[in-house]
Order: sequence, then C-alpha cells, then structure tokens
Amino acid sequence: FGFLGPNGSGKTTTIKLILGLLRMESGEISICGHDNVKEFEDAMRCVGGIIENPEMYKYLTGRQNLEQYARMYPDLPRERIDEVIRLVRMESRIDDKIAKYSLGMRQRLGIAQAVLHNPRLLILDEPTNGLDIITAKTVTDFLLDLKTQGKTVMVSTHIFSLVEKLCDRVGIIIDGKMQACDSLTAVCGDMSLEDRFFELYNN
Repeated sequence: FGFLGPNGSGKTTTIKLILGLLRMESGEISICGHDNVKEFEDAMRCVGGIIENPEMYKYLTGRQNLEQYARMYPDLPRERIDEVIRLVRMESRIDDKIAKYSLGMRQRLGIAQAVLHNPRLLILDEPTNGLDIITAKTVTDFLLDLKTQGKTVMVSTHIFSLVEKLCDRVGIIIDGKMQACDSLTAVCGDMSLEDRFFELYNN
C-alpha cells in the first residue's frame, strides 16, 4: 500500500496514530481485527514500523541492538535474529558498532528490527530516503520479497516510481483528507501516478 501526500498533509500523523504513538480524538483503527486502543498489545504484535530514522543504541553492535529488541518478545526463537540479519544482507557488518554504520546500514538494520517479530503488517516512512542507489535497490527488493510471503507493507514516500514498482494499492492524502484510495489501476486509470497525484493536488 503506497501512501502519498505533500509535506504536512498528514502522512506521518496517520502512521503515528496507527502505531499508537498519538492519541486519537475520534474514529477507530483496527489492525488484524484488534482495536489499537482497546486491544493495544494484541494490535501491536501484528505490526512493525519505522518512522523517519530508526533509533538505535549507537554504542552497541547491530546484533546487540536486535538482541535488546528481541527481549520484548519472550517467545521469539533465537534463530530469528540470524534470519533477519540474512534477510537484510547485514552478515558482514552486524557485529560492528552502530556508530560505524552508514545511513543505509542503519536503515537496513531498522527494517530487520521492524520485522524481527514476524509482523503481518510492516509500516515504513520514507524507507529509501537518503540511500544510495545500491542500498535503495536492496531495500526495495527486500520489500518485494515480503509481498511474496503474504505480508502487508505500507510505504509512505514521495517517490512515485517506488510506489509504482512496489504497490498494488495506493492512497493519496492532501490537507488531512484522503482524496483517493484504491488499486493503483483504479486510482490512475490511463494516467501516470505522478500526473494523477498533481491533478488531485491542483484541484
């Protein structure tokens, strides 16, 4: 699911509401059938996410950061840490301290952390922002792999080509209101996603 909108349109606010980081004033949010207010812990077990830049303990190694995060999930198999390290292709640098990581490596480790508990829904805010073309492709390929595993991935981004490559459905939010939300084909018709976006924005 691609989530598009200009700066200040409400994308990050919406994501924070879904993840329970902001209090809702009205409405309801359900994740895998769980109300994210009344059944917060059950809802959050179904979701992983990164908002803006992933936060980590810089004085620890990548592996130690994953081990700390894994403590929140007592039933998580120890092998899952090694599995997500392989998934994001971090084997050669996982035992280096975070302080030595590039932005791309921190982003990949953040994704590893977000999928560590095997959530059904992954929410990413600008997952390729600031990444070089090689690392951006690595992240994109990983997200495509998640689709084949039956996961739902929600990507908030300004990059039209990323949405067109990754997403089956798209939502366009402008000034806090969803202007379109449907399959990519239904939203765009015979237009490009970029042209459709600006048509909605200018209206």
